[in-house]
Amino acid sequence: MLQHDELFEWRTIYNNVILGLEVQHMLTARTRQRAHELLDLYGLRQFEASRPSELSGGMRQRAALIRTLVLEPDLLLLDEPFSALDYQTRLTVGDDIGQIIRKEGKSALLVTHDLSEAISLADRVIILTGRPAAIRQTIPLIFDLSEDTPLNRRNAPEFKTYFNLIWKELNTDE
Repeated sequence: MLQHDELFEWRTIYNNVILGLEVQHMLTARTRQRAHELLDLYGLRQFEASRPSELSGGMRQRAALIRTLVLEPDLLLLDEPFSALDYQTRLTVGDDIGQIIRKEGKSALLVTHDLSEAISLADRVIILTGRPAAIRQTIPLIFDLSEDTPLNRRNAPEFKTYFNLIWKELNTDE
């Protein structure tokens, strides 16, 4: 998933979702059905025939994630996928997508410069050095929450501790 959803305006949401299947020659009755199921599961079934411009930014990002999930990848790469969204939408979509990734049982690598986003979505934060980048430190994130969601993490007492630890590490001379 990229910073922008990269949905094609001339294609319906459904046709955008199956684009990767078409390109990889994986479009079958089973994968078409899976696309419909994912759209239904994540609240976009009624928008299958809509154009991207008819959807909110958050809905467009969900469609982009579904386009990725329908390919059944082992690993998802999320390259600042919420940066084009306003703050409130960013929080909601981050929560939605974080929960979708967990529900689908997928591993994801999230590239972000937003500490709060990293802490709320990840199970570990990898801090890189300057160029050429190397791993400086890996910080596991453990929250004691009955319902561990990205939004709930932002209110957990551990959140501030992790934020300060990562901030300090980022601002320490190498």
